[in-house]
Amino acid sequence: MRKIVTLRQALSDNAYFGGQLAGDSWMRWRVLLLAILGEALDEVERLAFCELTGRATAPTEPVREFAGVIGRRGGKSRALGVLAAYLATCIDYRDILAPGERGVLPVLAQTKDQAASSFNFIYGAIDCSPVLCGLIVNRTADTLSLSTGVDITVRPASYRSVRGVNAIAAICDEISFWRSDESQNPDIEIIRALKPSLMNSKGPLIAISSPYARRGYLWATYSKHFGKDGSKTLVAQAASEVMNPDVDREWVAEMFADDPVAAEAEINAQFRNDADAFVSREIVERAVIPGRVELPYYSERRYAGFVDPSGGSGKDSFALCIAHKDVNIVVIDAIREVRPPMSPDNVCGEYAALLKSYKLHSVIGDNYADEWPKERFSVYGVRYDKADRPKAGLYQELLPLLNSGRIELLDLPRLTTQLCQLERRTSIAGRDIIDHPKGASYHDDLANAIAGAASLVMNKKSMHVSAETVAAVSRLQPDRYGRANRFSQRGPPPRPLGGVTSNISDFGVRSVPQPAAPSSSFGSVSYSDKFGKG
Repeated sequence: MRKIVTLRQALSDNAYFGGQLAGDSWMRWRVLLLAILGEALDEVERLAFCELTGRATAPTEPVREFAGVIGRRGGKSRALGVLAAYLATCIDYRDILAPGERGVLPVLAQTKDQAASSFNFIYGAIDCSPVLCGLIVNRTADTLSLSTGVDITVRPASYRSVRGVNAIAAICDEISFWRSDESQNPDIEIIRALKPSLMNSKGPLIAISSPYARRGYLWATYSKHFGKDGSKTLVAQAASEVMNPDVDREWVAEMFADDPVAAEAEINAQFRNDADAFVSREIVERAVIPGRVELPYYSERRYAGFVDPSGGSGKDSFALCIAHKDVNIVVIDAIREVRPPMSPDNVCGEYAALLKSYKLHSVIGDNYADEWPKERFSVYGVRYDKADRPKAGLYQELLPLLNSGRIELLDLPRLTTQLCQLERRTSIAGRDIIDHPKGASYHDDLANAIAGAASLVMNKKSMHVSAETVAAVSRLQPDRYGRANRFSQRGPPPRPLGGVTSNISDFGVRSVPQPAAPSSSFGSVSYSDKFGKG
């Protein structure tokens, strides 16, 4: 690889990018871009560099990774647009590209629309240059092809989209807010998939974002490398007003007045200490029964159903969960999810049929959309009642069940991911909030349905257990997680020859005498509670 022109020359020459990051307000950004490429700094620039990075000395060669923890409206997209334009047009990569091969500079963001904003800055930086605009060969909605043999591409943040390319550099925009229904830590997994694509070119991996919780790639990189002289990973941290002295002060004041905790992260670029993971992945995975995706109806079990409705046109799914209690264990039997767009009326009909197949003629749901779920479910012969607990209360009841291994989950990756992505936050009023991370693309519909169903079956008033269940309990052996191998996992236990009365109060239930084994394949279990017989 060979530099056709240095970055310092390109930033000062109007034929390249001289007018795009000019003036005192952009000085700190120019310093960071020069440091990323290992170009020498003067004394004033060195002092600014130390202020932004916590380092005493600037790098003398290009860094392998750059992580920028920068406040909102701090000029991130424009500055990185200029850097990406320079990397794609002012460096000759022919010695690392095979004949016919093209280098790729991927721009990744949570959604393609967000990445397109950064893409537009890159295109603008090249198109405004009298020298570089002639290098544009073709432009589509997501790719800018250059005669230098480089394609700048817009890609949604996915570990699949970055494999199999020869990348000259990579830009990860707002990486603190990457989320996925398929992965608990998509940012970390995408970075792992991306790094091998940069091995040939040794180009920089650039991740930049306003900060959020103390987890994920940005927090891990900041914790390990901020202020560390000699590290190949450069980390900078700065508030919005530091990087953009022209930011609207009135807007900043309003942000702090509305929500000081959020503004400290969004404006002052400080990681939040009030947003913690609700439950660990290890605990959730321990509750999953491998290979189990649904359990059939058995007449001896008493079921409860909970729905998280959706209007059909927004971002939320319409979710349903059916569960029962096996001694003191919550067992999830069935889960349904319909994603938008959809017809809520059709979904109510489908869910009503599923509920009736479990002999349920009533269902509990949240207070969504006032009365329409109640009205639509009633058309299909199912009573809809509103839950008496808010979502945060349902999650608070779910946590001890997960921690103690007293719940069996179905083997559904989206459910596992949604539970793992739940976080506990403190509201501006000081209340505890348990919810999915902030952002329109994040979901917790399945998790909410699970929590609601678990709450219903755990709060039943009483439970009668047959002699067969008593005998089964006495034979339970620990499984690989230290839990009992219940007959709900492995099928019915051998049936005793006659009725037995036993005290199993240790399990929080009371036993009653039962006659000799009935003809059905399972022991008889019945409940008396407010739900009736469905």
